[in-house]
Order: sequence, then structure tokens, then C-alpha cells
Amino acid sequence: RHATTMAASVEVVKPRGQYDEVVVHPLVLLSVVDHFRRVEEDDSEDKRVVGVLLGEYRKGRLDVTSSFAVPFEEDENDASIWFLDHSYLEKMSGMFRRINAKEKVVGWYSTGPKIRTNDVDIHELFTDYHPNPAFVIVDVRPDNVGIPTSAYRLENEIRDDGTQKEEKTFVHVPSSIEAFEAEEIGVEHLLRDVKDNTVSTLATQVAEKITSLQGLERRLVEIKRYMDLVVDGTLPVNHEIMGLLQDSFNLLPNLNLEDYVKAFAVKTNDMMLVVYLSSLIRSVVALHDLINNKRAMKEAEQAADAAAAAKANPKKEKEGPETGKDKEEDKENAKAKK
Repeated sequence: RHATTMAASVEVVKPRGQYDEVVVHPLVLLSVVDHFRRVEEDDSEDKRVVGVLLGEYRKGRLDVTSSFAVPFEEDENDASIWFLDHSYLEKMSGMFRRINAKEKVVGWYSTGPKIRTNDVDIHELFTDYHPNPAFVIVDVRPDNVGIPTSAYRLENEIRDDGTQKEEKTFVHVPSSIEAFEAEEIGVEHLLRDVKDNTVSTLATQVAEKITSLQGLERRLVEIKRYMDLVVDGTLPVNHEIMGLLQDSFNLLPNLNLEDYVKAFAVKTNDMMLVVYLSSLIRSVVALHDLINNKRAMKEAEQAADAAAAAKANPKKEKEGPETGKDKEEDKENAKAKK
């Protein structure tokens, strides 16, 4: 009943073709984080938030340019019990359509951070808005490394052996984060307040390199976990994933080649030489600053001692210049003494 009412009140997007990529814009990420933080203050940290994604289809990709939050509740013990406010969704989508008619309802988002059992039922609800809605999980955890978005679409899966009936499952879709020119300007102004200008460029590059390596480590651990599950028989063999892993391994360099080992050693030695020279120069500069500091402290101590001595033995100040009469008197006194 709710689905029929919803489809009647909201404009259904006509299919224009399948999308092969989902592009999330910065405004969506900011809205999702703000939604999560507002809900997190009153509820537990494990609770997730759900909202609607707005955007348009462009040349084989789905641009998600805006979003809005939707009241959502679910039972933590029973995944089949959940509530999504249809009336609020219809009112908000109608107001957004008045502001920008190009933006249609293209899917929904969740803070996950993983797919849950009731997500298929929630996804079916949005098929009245879009023939193939997108499901985007936005990871709002601060320790997350890498792109915080994961996009999926629902497809019918049929086992090759025919042991099971046709079932619907989420299929991963490549996702990226891009911005229009106006959005880039806004993000740059926002980063000016967030970024610490006192940190040097070298420190920033090192931090970015560390973050990249941490992200690579997490991906490798995830691949290892998947392969262990396949070996144990918990998960079926996915030949597409195996092909992608084989392509990745084929791109790795052959470390047994003598020319490569020599070139790698030369490159490493050159870099270590630069590091050694930098450390040596840094030590010399530090020693030079230490010597200058010692000299400055010694001069300050001498000046303090001179001031203390002058204060202990004050000299009589002269009242004025001597006159000619005073000089004659001094001469007569000197003759009398002789």
C-alpha cells in the first residue's frame, strides 16, 4: 500500500540504460556525516542512518549530487522489522523537485558500514523511484582509510549448478568522488579552516604516504580473508574475482631479474645518500645554533655582572664643567703641597 502511494506521488525515472559507475559529490558526503553525527548524539554508536540519494544519469554513469535524511528505525534483534517514513520521503522529494527538476531519486544511502540482511527489502522499496536504484554505503568512521563510499546495485543471481532458485543479491559497482567547479571552490574554502598551515609540505606528503600504505594493507588483509574462506569452502569460487587477482599479480615486477635488483639497489642508495646528507646538515645547523645560543647566554651573563658591579660601586656624577678659577685653585693647592 505504501509503495503504491509513493509511486503515485513521486515521478518515476524512465530507464536510460545501465550505469557502470557511481560518482558521489562532496555535498552528499557532508550531508551524510552531518546526519550521522546528529543521530549519534542521542543513540548508540552501532546505529546506522538511512537517506535518499538525488542525481541524474549521464553517459553510462550515475551522478549523485544531493541527498536528504529520512527517519528510519530497525530492530537490532530482528532484521525483518524496520520502519521508513514514506510520508516524509514524499514531501522532501516533492520539495527538491521544485528546486531542481533535473535531480531525481536515484537510490539510497546507509552508514553501514556493511550490507545487512534487510537491505534487499529496503532496496526493493526504491525501485518505484528508479528502475535500477543505487545503494551507497558511506563509511563515516574516522579511522577509515581510502575512499569512504561503496556502491552496489541489485541483480538476480542464478547458480550455475541449478541447486538453488534465483535470488537477488547486491553487485559491487565502481564508485568515485568528483566535484563540479563550484563544489571544488567550496571544498577548498572548507579545507582552509580544517588544514593546519603550520605543518610543512614534506610532513603532509609523508602523512599521505602512510595513509596510502595503511589502505593497501587493509585491502591485502581483506583479499587474504576472502581467499581463506574460499579455500575452506565457506564461499564459492568467483572466477571474475580470481581473474582480477591474477591480473594484479601479473602487474607485479619480477624481483629475480639481475638488472632490476641492481637498479633498485642504486635507487635505494641514492635515496639513502640524500637522507644521510640531510641528517648531517641538520646536525651541523643544530650545532651552529647551540654555539650561537651559548655565546648569547655568555654575553648576557657578562652584561648582567657588569650591571651588578656598577650598582654596587656607584660613581659620583659631576655637577658641571670646571671653570678657570677652579683650575687656578687646584694649581695653587698643588704648589703648596710641594
